[in-house]
Amino acid sequence: MAIAKAERLMNLALCLLGTRRPLSKRELRESIEAYVEAFGSGTGGDDSFNRMFERDKDDLRELGLVIETVESLDGEVGYLARRDSNRLPPITLDAEEAAALGLAAKVWQQARLAGAASGALQKLRAAGLPEDVDPYEAHGALEPRIPVHEAAFEPLMLACRDRRPVVFDYRKANAAHPEPRHVEPWALECWRGHWYLAGFDRDRGAERVFRLSRITGKVRSRGGRFTAPVPDVVTVRETVAGWAGETADRSARIRLRADAGYPLRARATAVRELGDGWDELEIPYGHGLDAWLVEFGPDVVVLEPAELRADVVDRLRAVAKG
Repeated sequence: MAIAKAERLMNLALCLLGTRRPLSKRELRESIEAYVEAFGSGTGGDDSFNRMFERDKDDLRELGLVIETVESLDGEVGYLARRDSNRLPPITLDAEEAAALGLAAKVWQQARLAGAASGALQKLRAAGLPEDVDPYEAHGALEPRIPVHEAAFEPLMLACRDRRPVVFDYRKANAAHPEPRHVEPWALECWRGHWYLAGFDRDRGAERVFRLSRITGKVRSRGGRFTAPVPDVVTVRETVAGWAGETADRSARIRLRADAGYPLRARATAVRELGDGWDELEIPYGHGLDAWLVEFGPDVVVLEPAELRADVVDRLRAVAKG
């Protein structure tokens, strides 16, 4: 249905842009195949056609097409879209803006957006990018990349853009099996090499953040509108950082196998060699640290506090049962 409507709107726009004189509803009805198939070339179904035509005309105007309504001498109303009224102004980008666009395209070259980003830059070049600026030129020895390996990324990105609710199966770190989650997606963000989704969890009635690598199966779109307001600023990074202990006000002591757990070592406030292939680390302790420690498996043993040790053991047991 969405494809058919898009094709109908495109054909209507082409008719209005291609005519040199105003076209009446009757002429447009007989010229556009979708209208002929739905209502025929006669006068039957006038009310239904008029409603569809008015919706289509409003949709085109909402998309930015300037449609003029002209009344002829005999009182017949016609429509046209003059090319000079619908021509975009010249695109002017300075060297810094072009460099920023080129950098963005390089960032996405490993993702599904690579083709779209590259094509957009080529169109901008044809539309008037400065001739002495190469948007693909390297601007340093380091080249940024954003890896996107999760299959859930693209459907969630589109759902965030279109404000469409989604359903997906999600496995928490301490759960043996995934559970369905009904989410109104707000924003995606990459943090410490992992992609996260922030949104409103309808089942829990609150904001939640989901790690894309824990989404199993397909992301399914759902009809209807969002039931919760979207915040002006979606703080994915701050929420995830808080869950991972970045804003911790306590400390924990762990044993860590030598030559393992480098992310933990980077955050350690103190490190002491224990011998026999083990080190003792003191690290910040906050909400969610147990889930992070579980990812290191047998390379980590929690010494204190006791509640953190118990949480890690419970998570490991849940994983073992699964």
